[in-house]
Amino acid sequence: MATSKAAPAHDPLDHPALSEPVRALARRGVVKSYRKGALLIQEGDVGDTIFIILSGRLRAFSVSADGDRDITYDSYGPGDYVGEMGLDGGPRSANVEALEATVCAMVTRPTLAAHLAEQPQFAFELLTKVIQRARAATVRARNMGLTDVYGRLKLLLHELAVAQPDGSFLTTEWLTHKELASRLGCSREMVSRLLKDLERGGAIVVEPDHRLRWRRLPAGW
Repeated sequence: MATSKAAPAHDPLDHPALSEPVRALARRGVVKSYRKGALLIQEGDVGDTIFIILSGRLRAFSVSADGDRDITYDSYGPGDYVGEMGLDGGPRSANVEALEATVCAMVTRPTLAAHLAEQPQFAFELLTKVIQRARAATVRARNMGLTDVYGRLKLLLHELAVAQPDGSFLTTEWLTHKELASRLGCSREMVSRLLKDLERGGAIVVEPDHRLRWRRLPAGW
């Protein structure tokens, strides 16, 4: 009697979003799975591990002293890595949690050092990533200080959206009002009021899957 062959196990390192240099480093690490909400990095701790995302999403954030509010610095998906700011031996500058079930390759500083000794060109990729994140942090700080909440919302929506063939823009993911508020540095109530006014005025349309679509957002609010 014929027997069926088991399907080959999926290799998380084969994700197409991983560049070859990042995949080569990830193969040196330890692959680990995290449930939604798991805290991979805690702000203030000292650590020398970077996490290369093979699947899922992570969020970098900080929490207010009273624990009532938090601010999201950015979210990351497959091919990205987090934790590189701790390679200098200093305390972690942000918390990092899993937004959904996530698989990462954990790479320690000694492992990274060995990789750089064999693949010195990867140092330029690592440096480029640090520079890009420093530049993004500068832009966010400027927007927080010089742009009102509506202006920050417009910038964020366009950052999250993709232009459609019909000329409209559609966000690629659904974020709750609380998640938007965390990214904008404002209250959830403010976000709800802004989006309700935009929807009531016909500037945006909320799709059945909760993503947002628009053609042109008002200049001001």
